[in-house]
Amino acid sequence: TASMRQPFHDMAGCVMEAEVSCDQEGLAWEAVLRCDYVPGGESVVEVLSPETIAGVRAVITDTSWQLEYQGECLNAGTLSDQEISPAACLPRLMSALRDGWLLEENEEEWDGVPCRRITVDQSGLQDGKILSTVWLRLEGGTPLRGEIAVDGQIILTADFTNFSFYDTIAPESQGEPGPAG
Repeated sequence: TASMRQPFHDMAGCVMEAEVSCDQEGLAWEAVLRCDYVPGGESVVEVLSPETIAGVRAVITDTSWQLEYQGECLNAGTLSDQEISPAACLPRLMSALRDGWLLEENEEEWDGVPCRRITVDQSGLQDGKILSTVWLRLEGGTPLRGEIAVDGQIILTADFTNFSFYDTIAPESQGEPGPAG
């Protein structure tokens, strides 16, 4: 498990897309999200669908976040105010892989794909035990599915449809890491 988590700990960042579902207090929400995750920096999550909210972006740092749409910006407060938010789901799962306290690990299949299932404790600042579970493909080590549970109830799920680490060598023309091909 340590060797499968190492690339996440060492990464400069990653780009991912996932179908994210949220079920809290009987209210269900689903969307396709794209996330450009930068550990310790600014991560951007954009809604790709449904069409009614496509283009809404959340810019998330370690301590705060804001919502953006068509050039308008709305400060959404501190991240601890919205610790378990669909907007923070993908960055939170990446953070869990990087720094969460390992509780469980095993090999199992998810949807017919051989995976290593990793559950980590990433309890937050507010009350409640927060556990993140990620299924990493045995071949390639990329995430296939993620779940975030609070006090034993699954609140957020993510089914990854695309994932790539940033390049480890900076492109000459820009001088910054970019998404891997």
